Amino acid sequence: MHGWGGSADSFLFVAKDLCKNYRVTLVDFYGFGKSPEPVCPMTVPDYAQTLIELFREQKIEKAIIIAHSFGGRVAINLASKRADLVEKLVLIDSAGVKPRRKLSYYIKVLRHKIRRALGLKGLEGSSDYRVLSPVMKETFKLIVNYDQKKELKRIVAPTAIFWGEKDKETPLYMARIMNRKIKNSALFVLSGGHFSYIDDYFRFKKILDAFLDG
Repeated sequence: MHGWGGSADSFLFVAKDLCKNYRVTLVDFYGFGKSPEPVCPMTVPDYAQTLIELFREQKIEKAIIIAHSFGGRVAINLASKRADLVEKLVLIDSAGVKPRRKLSYYIKVLRHKIRRALGLKGLEGSSDYRVLSPVMKETFKLIVNYDQKKELKRIVAPTAIFWGEKDKETPLYMARIMNRKIKNSALFVLSGGHFSYIDDYFRFKKILDAFLDG
C-alpha cells in the first residue's frame, strides 16, 4: 500500500520478490495511479473501507499488509477495526502520529486564517498540496489532521515497524511512539530517509523475509 503521491508501482519491485512465495495484490488508492479521483473528499476510514471491499471482491480472507507513509494510515485504521482481516502488519515510515509542531507553524496558520477573514487570498500550502484538484485538497486536509494514537492501541496483529533514521517527513520519534502503543510490535531502524525500504533494501528485505517466515 503506497504513500501519498505514489501508486502500485511504488512496491512493484518488492512484489516481484514476494511473488515467489505469496499471492501479492498491489493497490492504487482512489486519486492515485490508475484509480480515478473520488467523487467527494475521502477520510482515512473511507480508504480503509475500500480495502475491505477489495478483500471481498478478490476473495482475500486474511492478508499480510505492507504499507508505506499514507498507506500506513489506512493499514492502521483497517488493522484496528478489522483484526480478522490482518494476519501480520508491516509499517514503513508510516504516518498516523500527530507531529510535534513548532511555534512558527501555528503563527503561519493564524496568518492564513486572518487573511481569509479579511477576504484576502490565504497563504499557499506546500508544492504537493498546490497541484492537487479541489477534491484531493479536501481529502489531503482530512487525512493529515487525523490522529491515530488510539487506533494503534487496538492493533493485535504481529507488527514490524521499519523506519529510516534520517526520515524528515515522519521523524523517528513517531516510530518509537508506534512501537510503544502497538503491543506486539518490533522496530527496525534502517539507513536512509522517508523511503527507507528503497534506501536500505537489502536489510529491509532480509528482516521482512524473517518476519514473514515467523
